[in-house]
Amino acid sequence: MNLTAPGLGGVAATAEHVLVSDRELNDTVDVFRCLSASDGKELWSRRTPAVGNLDYGNSPRATPLIHEGNVFLLGAFGDLACVDLLTGKARWALNVRDEFDATDERKWGVCDSPLIANGNLIVAPGAKDASLVALNPKTAKVIWKTPGKPAGYGSFIAAQFGGVHQIIGHDSETLGGWDAKTGKRLWTVTPERRGDFNVPTPILVGDKLLVTTENNGTRLFAFNAEGVIDPKPVAVNKRLAPDTHTPVLAGDRLFGVWNRLFCLNVKDGLKATYDQEGQAYSGYCAAVATEDRVMVVSKTGELILLDAKASDYTELGRLAALGKDEKGVYAHPAFVGTRVYLRGSSSLVCFDLGT
Repeated sequence: MNLTAPGLGGVAATAEHVLVSDRELNDTVDVFRCLSASDGKELWSRRTPAVGNLDYGNSPRATPLIHEGNVFLLGAFGDLACVDLLTGKARWALNVRDEFDATDERKWGVCDSPLIANGNLIVAPGAKDASLVALNPKTAKVIWKTPGKPAGYGSFIAAQFGGVHQIIGHDSETLGGWDAKTGKRLWTVTPERRGDFNVPTPILVGDKLLVTTENNGTRLFAFNAEGVIDPKPVAVNKRLAPDTHTPVLAGDRLFGVWNRLFCLNVKDGLKATYDQEGQAYSGYCAAVATEDRVMVVSKTGELILLDAKASDYTELGRLAALGKDEKGVYAHPAFVGTRVYLRGSSSLVCFDLGT
């Protein structure tokens, strides 16, 4: 599938549908395309005027969220829509920044991918009175909103810590946890060093939380029985400090990229099992993992399959998935069964890794 502009937002897919973001009309309109998973033909598209000038382009950053027959689409300028997955017909639409009076300057735009938690749709307008908001996913009615700081540039997770179901992520300056039912902020961690972009997504590691940023490295946090974090990390690795890449967990090992590939042992204080240099690991990478395998997608569109349990760096395969004309891969791929959907700067490709 040929696309009209470079894109940063991740691909979303089911066995029948593939969602990908794009831009049109001289970079002034957001386009979300729904393709047939069987042949790549466009089934429907949704266009929204979205004019502005952001660093790293103006395309959507957020990955579409597919939930109960609907898909939630969020653009970099704050345009949020709920549309029917089969038809593309809009059920509701609003702009999260305008709706909640967010006024901060956004160098990289709105970046958090929509999240379902406690049955609600969670978004982060970053407004003074609505830093984090829960909406009814069917109607967009506000369930709760909580005051706070401007938004960061990463996504949130929802998980159980200390018996409390909470939403965890960054605002512009701190790491926080919010009660998923009420929106009440439960705790705050201010990093030792200020100025993080706060892009990588936090990771659930058993009953602990792993967080990584460029100024403070990779940290593992524990929680008390009331679901409140201990602000002093139980383990730290300063060398793995990506500014945009989110590491992945494979069993007890954490694989992450920051100028090289790192394999860290989570149960041994985040000590390095090994690290590996390579051109593929010199810039941004996306990664996914199972207990046994790790797949890294390089910025040039290489798929690199690693043995997650090997005692040292062991490649099981490597595939140049995109053509030489592609300028960079920043969008996170989607995996459905044995298929991988990969977005380059000008195309979306599908590979069946089982054949």
